[in-house]
Amino acid sequence: MSPTASSRLPLGLYALTAGAFGIGTTEFVIMGLLMQVAADLQVSIAAAGLLISGYALGVFVGAPLLTAATQRMPRKAVLVALMIVFTLGNLACALAPNYELLMTARVITSLAHGTFFGVGAVVATGLVSEDRKASAISIMFTGLTVATLLGVPAGAWLGLEYGWRATFLAVTAIGVFATVIIATLVPADRSAPAPLSFRDELRVVGRPQVLLGLLMTVLGFGGMFTVYTYIQPLLTQVTGIADAAVSPILLVFGVGMIIGNLLGGRFADRRLATALLGTLALLVLVMGAMGFALHSRWAMVLFTGLLGAAAFATVSPLQLWVLQKARDAQSLASSLNIGAFNLGNALGAWLGGAVISHGLGLSALPWVAALVPASAFMVALWSLALDRDRDRDRDRASTAQDSQHAGECA
Repeated sequence: MSPTASSRLPLGLYALTAGAFGIGTTEFVIMGLLMQVAADLQVSIAAAGLLISGYALGVFVGAPLLTAATQRMPRKAVLVALMIVFTLGNLACALAPNYELLMTARVITSLAHGTFFGVGAVVATGLVSEDRKASAISIMFTGLTVATLLGVPAGAWLGLEYGWRATFLAVTAIGVFATVIIATLVPADRSAPAPLSFRDELRVVGRPQVLLGLLMTVLGFGGMFTVYTYIQPLLTQVTGIADAAVSPILLVFGVGMIIGNLLGGRFADRRLATALLGTLALLVLVMGAMGFALHSRWAMVLFTGLLGAAAFATVSPLQLWVLQKARDAQSLASSLNIGAFNLGNALGAWLGGAVISHGLGLSALPWVAALVPASAFMVALWSLALDRDRDRDRDRASTAQDSQHAGECA
């Protein structure tokens, strides 16, 4: 794929955004349908909640496996095939007669998630010029943020009015639409290099710099979900906001996600290392400051939006950093990084629960959460130091080689 020379972004990029919107909706919409699903399938709320955990586990495990299985396929064909899996999986969810089959359908659907975002990020960067790669990633991930802002509330309303199965049928329709426009608008990959063997790809992603990038992603999003998983009780029980006001406040979080995601992409296009450190530092500051704002309603509304902006400003820098450090195995590394986002989600939810259950209480969540991206910031400094050491060693070797050559000439 040759990057576009035009100042306008290619239509294929927005086709990827549509796919991201559908996948983002199906991942999170179940949160607004738990009571209906539990009542209809006669299971507990806790059991229904495992439909979220099962999906996240499927993303984490499925991303590297499906990427390996499709590594010799053209990337466009992989994206279309993944959207077909996604569409059929949601149709199976809508038709599932019992809890076990619904869980199975959710896990099958989740297998498309990590590889779609991983391969899609590689395709997105190939559609634009070198100085717009991070922005291309942020545009694709806008589909995920818009899903949180609009798709999930719309899906929850649809489930309330017409039953939870109607929501999954609607997401199935989104899948059909996304499949068609990806097949139509994303150009064929005619210049892709011959793929490495899976063993060689694993060797590439096992490089220290790639592993450090994946660790940054886990820690960055682990901190965000330490707070966000428990945002409802934080707002209602600590800040004293009415239950009815929680949904509008979460819309503020969604708006913040979109703004932060787009700004993070622009900053990363200019100076990636600075954007990486800056966005992680901003996330630490927002979480720390939120600890002082817990008892002010207006301040908490503001900081909920800032949390969404700061967290999703890190997405493009983190994704592009991993892509740059794994040039020879971008699809696998990119997919693993999507799995790392989901692992961070799970670990953050666990850490927040541990903070509450061990008696520190809800008020301690922002303080503890801030320590997690602070750790990611330290890892980023370590990674940059390794880059500087490598560059210094390379300069020394080049200088020694030049001196040797000058001596031979003399």
